[in-house]
Amino acid sequence: MEKADIDKIIYDKSVIDFVTIAVEVCVFLEKDEPLSREEWIDRLLKMLPLLYVKALLLPESVSTEEEFPATFVREEDYYRVANRVLEVMGEEDVYLDVFVEDMKYSETPVSTRISENVADIYQDIRDFVSVYQFGLTEQMNNALYQCRENFGLYWGQKLVNVLRPLHALKCLSPENDGADLSEDELWD
Repeated sequence: MEKADIDKIIYDKSVIDFVTIAVEVCVFLEKDEPLSREEWIDRLLKMLPLLYVKALLLPESVSTEEEFPATFVREEDYYRVANRVLEVMGEEDVYLDVFVEDMKYSETPVSTRISENVADIYQDIRDFVSVYQFGLTEQMNNALYQCRENFGLYWGQKLVNVLRPLHALKCLSPENDGADLSEDELWD
């Protein structure tokens, strides 16, 4: 693949849009800004769907190397993000998940953690954004290829899965569940 073709792909508007939201998500998850659980969930619920849509719009690319792009997220970075999310979510961190591979072979519900899924998403997009910061064409192309592949195979499903429990916490709170409404009030 020629440099002009690679430049066209890596600087495509859809890629720049994805980089923009990916950076925003990373900064949000890396900050130790004290927010209430409600505000934290609200912000994440606004960013994650946009991240998903922008990832869907990424152009196809072809890797120019056999090796995977460099990784920048260290184990301690991953756990710092996961622990921060766990701190915010508390007892609401665990949820039942039907879209995990283990569910096919299980007769009991499979639970997973919002904190782990969000940290997994963070790890992939942070590695991608870190490569883009260096501005090296071939590495950017390979990182784009890897990120797009990982989105389809791995973190895209995790992102969608995390939206369900976050949505429930935001929108299906006890004061919004309609339990105190009579049938007539529901139709007013």
